[in-house]
Amino acid sequence: MRTVTSASGQKETILVRRSESADAREIGSLIGPSAQAVFGRVSVIHLLEKANLAVTLTNEKDDILAHASFLDHPIGDLVDQAQWEPFLQKHFSAEKCTPLNTLFLHLFVAETNFSKASAKEIMRAVFNAVTELEYICLVSPNLGGLEPALEEIFEPLKRLTDPGHQCLALITHRQEHFPCLHVRPARVEDYDDIMQLFEKQRKQPVSWSAVFDQPYLMAELLEAKSKDYRSAVCEIDGAVVGFISVTADVDLTELHASFELSESDGLCNMQQPKPDDPAAQCDPSEDEKEQTQASTLQQEEAQSTGTFSGKSNAFCIQLFVIDKKYETRSVDFIPHIFKLFPDLNFCIITVPSGAPVFPLLQNFVRVPSGPTNLLSRELYICHRAGLRSVEVRPAVPADRPAVSGLVKDLNLSEFLLQDLDRFYESRRDTNAVPLQAFVSEADGEVVGILIIRDEQDIEYIRAHYNIEDFIYFSHHRYEEHAQIRHFVLKPFFQHFTRHLFKEVLRLAHQSCLYHRLYPRCHSQENSCVHHLDFVLNCAVPVRPRRQIIYPLEELGMNAPSRQLTEDQAPFALSLMSRKLTMEPKVTINARIVVVGASDTALSFLEVLCFCPHLRFNKLTLISTHGFPGDYSHEDVGFLSTSHAYSSRDLAQIPVHSCVSVVTGKMVGINRKSKYVRVSGGEKVPYDHLVLCTGLQYRMPCPTGVDLSQPITNSQLQLQSAHRRYSGPVPSNLFTLNDLHDCMAARRWLHANFVELEDNAIVYGNSIDVYTTVETLLSLGIIGSRIHLVLPPPEPGMSCFTDSAIDKAVTRAMESAEVQIHHNCVLAQMNHGEQPDPLTSVSFTTDAEPLHLHCGVFINLSNKGVDYDAFKSINKSFLVFDSRLVINSTFSTSSPFIYSAGPLTKFSRRYYTEEWSHANFNSKELGQELAAMLLHLFDPTLEPVDEPPPEMDCLVPLYKQAKIQGGKLPGGYNYLHVTKPTASTLTDHAVKHLQDRMVVTGHVETGDYFCLHLDCYEQVETLTCWSLKPLPVSNYLCLYGKHEQLLGQLLRRYHEGLVRDLYSFFRESRCLPVFHDRFSDFEQELRQISLNTLEGDESRQQVMTDDDSDAFHTDSFLHEESRAALRSSAVKFLTYNRNLLPMFAHPGQL
Repeated sequence: MRTVTSASGQKETILVRRSESADAREIGSLIGPSAQAVFGRVSVIHLLEKANLAVTLTNEKDDILAHASFLDHPIGDLVDQAQWEPFLQKHFSAEKCTPLNTLFLHLFVAETNFSKASAKEIMRAVFNAVTELEYICLVSPNLGGLEPALEEIFEPLKRLTDPGHQCLALITHRQEHFPCLHVRPARVEDYDDIMQLFEKQRKQPVSWSAVFDQPYLMAELLEAKSKDYRSAVCEIDGAVVGFISVTADVDLTELHASFELSESDGLCNMQQPKPDDPAAQCDPSEDEKEQTQASTLQQEEAQSTGTFSGKSNAFCIQLFVIDKKYETRSVDFIPHIFKLFPDLNFCIITVPSGAPVFPLLQNFVRVPSGPTNLLSRELYICHRAGLRSVEVRPAVPADRPAVSGLVKDLNLSEFLLQDLDRFYESRRDTNAVPLQAFVSEADGEVVGILIIRDEQDIEYIRAHYNIEDFIYFSHHRYEEHAQIRHFVLKPFFQHFTRHLFKEVLRLAHQSCLYHRLYPRCHSQENSCVHHLDFVLNCAVPVRPRRQIIYPLEELGMNAPSRQLTEDQAPFALSLMSRKLTMEPKVTINARIVVVGASDTALSFLEVLCFCPHLRFNKLTLISTHGFPGDYSHEDVGFLSTSHAYSSRDLAQIPVHSCVSVVTGKMVGINRKSKYVRVSGGEKVPYDHLVLCTGLQYRMPCPTGVDLSQPITNSQLQLQSAHRRYSGPVPSNLFTLNDLHDCMAARRWLHANFVELEDNAIVYGNSIDVYTTVETLLSLGIIGSRIHLVLPPPEPGMSCFTDSAIDKAVTRAMESAEVQIHHNCVLAQMNHGEQPDPLTSVSFTTDAEPLHLHCGVFINLSNKGVDYDAFKSINKSFLVFDSRLVINSTFSTSSPFIYSAGPLTKFSRRYYTEEWSHANFNSKELGQELAAMLLHLFDPTLEPVDEPPPEMDCLVPLYKQAKIQGGKLPGGYNYLHVTKPTASTLTDHAVKHLQDRMVVTGHVETGDYFCLHLDCYEQVETLTCWSLKPLPVSNYLCLYGKHEQLLGQLLRRYHEGLVRDLYSFFRESRCLPVFHDRFSDFEQELRQISLNTLEGDESRQQVMTDDDSDAFHTDSFLHEESRAALRSSAVKFLTYNRNLLPMFAHPGQL
């Protein structure tokens, strides 16, 4: 916080922040005649949308005192935005102004009393925020008089020639607002100032403990005369504000072992002759040729093997500290320290993995390391070449050889060169879509290329992705949207990536760039991007939108455009717009390791991947069979589904670009050294460990009882049910837990079983046994070969809460001649002999033992915590009480280990044995866990303090529905959606709600649809049973909706007007409820209703007592409020008419 003083002496504590669209109205109110005279007529919201940088100054009450908007070109149509540089340098003395170091002021407004102080404060903040900025110009075709605040800041540009049009041309320099720091060699007399800087930051995450542990270290560094050890300070107005110590004594051995350094030649000097060496320009002798060839071979071998030899070509930053107020000027050190080592090309620095990334590192390239790298530090490299300035310009044919050399070793480079050739020939691709190509140049060398094409599917993107979270779509013309086809940039120019995007948007007259990231094995992947991280560090990830499943045949001409409803290959989308080109991201290098690819884990990772202002570099997923998105989810069968993630959903999440996947099982946790041991032998280090393994079906352990004597289940010892099977697993026994298991079983059945006559044994008592039976039937296995063996059920547990569906499933299996055996416990495999292959199984029952021949055994029983996971948890001394014990904030007994999902239970001190994470929606749990963990990393969020033990006495209850679905015997599609309930409750609790049930159809005819409404007339439970495919995403939207939002469903049903819910929800009137933004509209309606009742205590009491019934207020609303509700509804339908064209909107009739 800083303080400004008005002209009258009034003081205000102010905050300078980036402008938001919500500021537009208040900014507009500050625009007066003097501002219009200089800047012209301004649409504030449009300016905020197109400005590269917009800054607002507010007081403690968040009142706006001043605002300024900056773009990368002059005001108005004085000159084409792509041509301002030659225009300015021709007509004015502005030869040093370049697109890299210059911005243009397009609007400045302020409260009159604070105008001068605000203008100075904004300029100071802008020069502070944009390190490469040297000049701010005010170039406008309007010749109005400047207000005094700007007159003090700007000075006229000297005219060289007459520009032809009258214009205002002014400039202000960095030196007048936030000057560069003066860097000089450190001296012994700087000791006290330097130590004071270290003392101020002693408690920071990056603390140089050696400075304090070795009191004489600093003095020795300052006195050192060795050419290998140098130090420098930076100062302003004679005061030391920063210190840096560097050394050329670098041990590269550990860096070679821990990091991929092939792109930087292992930080070694490969001893190739320099181009400017006179000897290199002469005709080489035969010996020199052989030496050069040997050097080249040595370099190629080093890059392929990861081993390097040669003299070190790097120096290292040992110590660095700078005053917080000047940390953005840390870059002023870099040119100076490279001058200290003229023969070395690389500057390196290592920082702790969990430490925040400080501004000095913005000019460095982070070297990626594998997820199993145990070195708890991050390596950053800066190359001498990165000090050169970069120019961006349109590509010309003469660039072709340089571009070819730049991309020759990259995958898919042939597609880049093909598109570049098409650009040279016709400026269009094979589909006649306009192409544009730009190169970035440093001292005449081509160091990067970016090829874009006009985005032809912008309406599809708008309908399928939430781009309107980041842009106002109506303020961007269709031709201003472009797609990144190819992007290549030399690694050591990474810090110019944002400038490259900014320049391409300016030169191409575009406002938005989109990057599509297809799944790895997708046939449409023909885009050459290197490095992808450079793009993702600048662009924001865009969430996909939930889509309405339309009854297209019934809608006919009222259906949305085919362009919106046709299926396209799924992709993850990233966006870069003009206003994001100067929006920095917070880089998080903390090692976050997630174990298990459950719905909870995927949901957790999804939240982190879609944080627009955070970039997580070290996310790791440990999964037994890798990432589930690598497999097709369609038509695999066997297991039921929670409808949390389909293969399409996973393809739209940028997981592969953000998350490293380690394939294997967790077999150990070392809490002291903070790493996870994986079954393949790898050690995966972590700073924060998240356990989301869920529960798995486990190999059943036969009781081993002697069946030669009559024995029943009641005679078995209870402890035998909890024994762990430790023998060999038969090759024809499949325990199915995930997609990989199901695909393996399906392949084996096709190859070894379908054409034979052996029995298929399905063992278990969950819904999965019924979906497995249906899969076996669909494979062509006749029902008489299938034996469904059901173990004794747990008390109060049932696969189906609706008895009618339970009976229908049984009838369908009986009709297919599937053999069903109840209350069976596995006793023996192959009569107790060698179990592989498994040819016979025996079970005890409530009567005579059951003996079955077996061709394949599919196990879906004994669900619990995986043994390896249990062993890892138990041996690491985490509290385990039949489940992993957590508190209300997902924390285990270790402060660095978290857990969520069915693996967990709440601590007994909460006295809530009936509630656990197993009672809730796993996807919601992952989202809540991520939201909690984000408080550790997101600087925009306040840290969450751990509640004291006496206050931490309640467990959180979550609201999203529990979902279960699948295809059941008879070909019936099943969907069951219900609210979370405690484990001790049974379905008898809802019997008193029979009058609030809406039921149509019958299970026998395959058109059964049942809705339960709660006491507030909101949908509490939904059950579908249909022979036709279900529009699942539509029906999931019904949960929690008030019946009046569903077209007064309850009244219509009792009047006999709703005879088929399937048909009812296909009607146009219901489609808005399935829209992904309907919940926002619902909140708006509720707010209008509540505002109407604010002045009436009796009415307000009704609303307060039953807030969920806010729509049942017809008798309370007067005409003005009803008009507001109608207006809100019209706005919703009009704004979303691309997806809801079946409704008329104003002006259409």
